[in-house]
Amino acid sequence: MDRLGQLDLFVAVAEIGSISGAAEARGMSIAAASRTLAALEERLGVLLVRRSTRTLSLTDEGGKLLVRARSILADVADSEAELTGAALAPSGLLRVSASLSFALLHIAPRLPAYHALYPNVRVHVEVSNRYVDLIDAGIDVAIRTREFEPDRAITIRRLAETRRILTAAPAYLAKAGMPLHPLDLAQHALLLYVYANNPNELGFTRGAETVRVPAHGLLESNDGQILRAAALNGHGVLVQPTYIVHDDVMAGRLVPVLDDWDLPRLRINFAYPTRKHLSAKVRSFIAFVAADFEANAFTHRWTGATQRPAAGAPSCMGR
Repeated sequence: MDRLGQLDLFVAVAEIGSISGAAEARGMSIAAASRTLAALEERLGVLLVRRSTRTLSLTDEGGKLLVRARSILADVADSEAELTGAALAPSGLLRVSASLSFALLHIAPRLPAYHALYPNVRVHVEVSNRYVDLIDAGIDVAIRTREFEPDRAITIRRLAETRRILTAAPAYLAKAGMPLHPLDLAQHALLLYVYANNPNELGFTRGAETVRVPAHGLLESNDGQILRAAALNGHGVLVQPTYIVHDDVMAGRLVPVLDDWDLPRLRINFAYPTRKHLSAKVRSFIAFVAADFEANAFTHRWTGATQRPAAGAPSCMGR
């Protein structure tokens, strides 16, 4: 087998986790796959895979090669696509990364329409509320709220912008009252996302006014959906991006709190490994999502003032 074939088989073994599975995926016998992997290790002079009767794991050298091999194979596939015209027909496995909230609310609902246009693209959605290393994880494109990427090998493209807002259930506000000033939050139960920038301080602005409020959550979590569920159950005041709670606010399940004050906004970006030739599947996904977001005017929805609480809602003593 040629060198690219060896690398392709090695990547399959690493991703599938077994030589037999990789052999089946590549349409070859287990013996042939074992010989191919052994030949690659012999050619490089290092052990890439630790084998046992029950487990298979990469050595440090194998992990390093996996990153490079994925990049090499992707570059070859992109170049072949351009030469053969396959770039016009997106196909293959597309690995997408996003937070659970974004994937649940804004990726999964759009996949049926995307697949109607591009039926030959298989999509794997990798959910993580932390910023994963795209190259190490083999991610084709991520959607995340990160102002910049420290890795120069990652390209970013703006998708949308969103406010971070405070909301609470009507039942909670009926019991605890409506805060009228950021300092009133000291009297309230806060539901805080621990992966936010500086989660233990809220920096509010209103015109020329600036107020910084220490934030200590009655409930803290690394997942926005847990906090949203708590807010819907009347557990406290939620601090989350508008893209997570917009529909709840419009439906009256949650009520905006201190909506005339602003927290720092978040920019939502596509992030993907920088390549001279971006693959058709990545281009098609980015273009589809960007067009859908523009058609729905999500930035306008998520950065404007939200629905006001009903008149007569109880309130705290304001300042």
